[in-house]
Amino acid sequence: MTDRRVPDDFPRDQDPGSVSGVQPKLLVREVGGRYQRGSTEEQLWIRYDACEDLASQLSAYVSRKINNSGLSPDVALTRAEKGVRLKVDADEWDFSQAEVAWVMNRTRQLLLAATDD
Repeated sequence: MTDRRVPDDFPRDQDPGSVSGVQPKLLVREVGGRYQRGSTEEQLWIRYDACEDLASQLSAYVSRKINNSGLSPDVALTRAEKGVRLKVDADEWDFSQAEVAWVMNRTRQLLLAATDD
C-alpha cells in the first residue's frame, strides 16, 4: 500500500480565488455536509503526488544534462527551473509558485541523494 502522507514542507495554502463585491467573502465548498476551506486531504495528496513526480523527472533530466553536456549542477538546475516557470506562466502546467519552489527544492534533494550513492 502506498504511503499517502504529505510532507510537512509541502505548500498547503492554495490561492482559493476571489469574489468581487463590497463585503468580504469566504470561499468554501460543501464536502460531506460540512463547509470546508482549502483542499481536502485527497486533493492535497494529488497535488503532492504530481509535484513529487515532476521533481523525480526533473532530477533525471538535470542529471542527464550534467553528464552529457558538462553543465554544472547549479546551471542545469537554474535552466530547468526557468523552463518549469515558463510552462507555469504560460498556463501550460498547473502549479502554484509555491509548488514550483517546492519542486525545485525537492529536485535538488534528489540530485544530492543520487550523487551520494
